[in-house]
Amino acid sequence: MSSSKLWRIALVIPEAHAPAFAEAIGDHADAVSTFELEEHGDWLVEATVYGQPDEPRLNARVAVLAEAMGIPEPKLIVEELPLIDWVSHSYQGFPPIQAGRFFVHGSHHEGIVPAGSIPLLVDAATAFGTGEHGSTKGCLMALDRLARRMSLPRAGRGGALDMGCGSGILALAVTKRWRVPVTAVDIDPEAVRVTRVNAALNGVKARIRSQGGDGYHTAIVGKHKPYRLITANILARPLARMAPKLKRHLQRGGVAVLAGLLNRQERHVIQAHRTQGLHLVARIPVGEWTTLVVKRPKRKAVKG
Repeated sequence: MSSSKLWRIALVIPEAHAPAFAEAIGDHADAVSTFELEEHGDWLVEATVYGQPDEPRLNARVAVLAEAMGIPEPKLIVEELPLIDWVSHSYQGFPPIQAGRFFVHGSHHEGIVPAGSIPLLVDAATAFGTGEHGSTKGCLMALDRLARRMSLPRAGRGGALDMGCGSGILALAVTKRWRVPVTAVDIDPEAVRVTRVNAALNGVKARIRSQGGDGYHTAIVGKHKPYRLITANILARPLARMAPKLKRHLQRGGVAVLAGLLNRQERHVIQAHRTQGLHLVARIPVGEWTTLVVKRPKRKAVKG
């Protein structure tokens, strides 16, 4: 690796133009990434480079591209990054988290696990879910509350499904709290890999069935349905779109924990599930994020 100092290049651009600008500034960088700031809104295009970049050339390239696309020229940020021990910095950014009885910590944690807590060992990695995000914390709190009044079968059908498992943190929480098998799926192969690694690190490898696939169409999902418990920490629009499939995979009397939605998006998600006959039983706001718990009635509604 170069011994030159590290620099950051960044700009905010509408979603439709993010790929073009990422390519434009990426030609001048060692690494480039794009990040959604708001659903169907602006994106952050960010790059890092070792050694001071050619700022005048970058500005000219951004200006020409903006003019060609007929949009206002975005403000380009070029700044030198401080020298940091990134490993230590990453660990400091993920201190242990308590969410109900769940105690989420990384492998760097040298303290004790609080008495009565359920430890979840999850390191910051390439898949979403380390417990610090409001949506993940809300899910853990919801699962802790559900466990006080709900049982899950330890064999056969009627177990648990983690849809969009990410790091596998929710699958870990379910199998550690209820001691049951969990089916965990994600469209991202890296998420499946990380889930398997985390299952092994937590000593529950045999209880988590992790597989890649397209949501509810994944073969393993249909094999073990219907489920008494489904967790889905994804995004608002996919949650609403998948509501009919969730209902078909959720047994009567079963519950689903839904997250990944901003507070202002909860009405849309609630309505999509109400349309399927699912009832809202709890909502847990954590900062700007809301976790919803919905239930499928034990009996069909009687038409009057």
